[in-house]
Amino acid sequence: MFRRSAAVGESEALDMYDLAFLAGGVQRVADSAVVALSEAGSLRMRGSRVRALGEARRPEHPVERAVIAWCTRSRSIASVPTALRTSPEVEEIGRRLATRGLVTGTRRRPTRAGRRRLRSAQHDESLPAYVLDGPATLSRGPVRRGVLNAHPLPSGLGRTLTRMGRALDRDSDLDTTDSTPDWGGGFSCGGGGGGGGD
Repeated sequence: MFRRSAAVGESEALDMYDLAFLAGGVQRVADSAVVALSEAGSLRMRGSRVRALGEARRPEHPVERAVIAWCTRSRSIASVPTALRTSPEVEEIGRRLATRGLVTGTRRRPTRAGRRRLRSAQHDESLPAYVLDGPATLSRGPVRRGVLNAHPLPSGLGRTLTRMGRALDRDSDLDTTDSTPDWGGGFSCGGGGGGGGD
């Protein structure tokens, strides 16, 4: 099993959650912690809910302890990244990576050096694939389904998808055997609205 720290070849070693932060920010840190704790038997997932198991051993990493503390009662999996976003444990990861020049100061996006560290970490076979590539790399099952279903749609995307669905519905209504449209409007895809005369 992965020991929670990965030497990636340059200066100081980055641990699993540092690499998760570089790869996908707070969301990836939260996903990685939920998956790791579920695999270790410290969290139980049921549908879109997660709960810490009282009899499990205390995790060593501060991020994992923060997740366990948040999930003492049953919580939605989607609430974990929200809780971690402002936690001192994750803020410390961002500060530490910014100090090392691996993420930008304010938005915490990977710098060129940070992307280089991610590329070198891809060769570390002891690092779980979900840390760098996300929960979609997990094998099918309740953990994968729970974590993936908890991912919100990016803002605005819901409305865009709704509009696209409505547009597709209207287009499918045009597929009739009758050559004259019932819906009115008087225009088809290839037609114009008149004009062009003398």
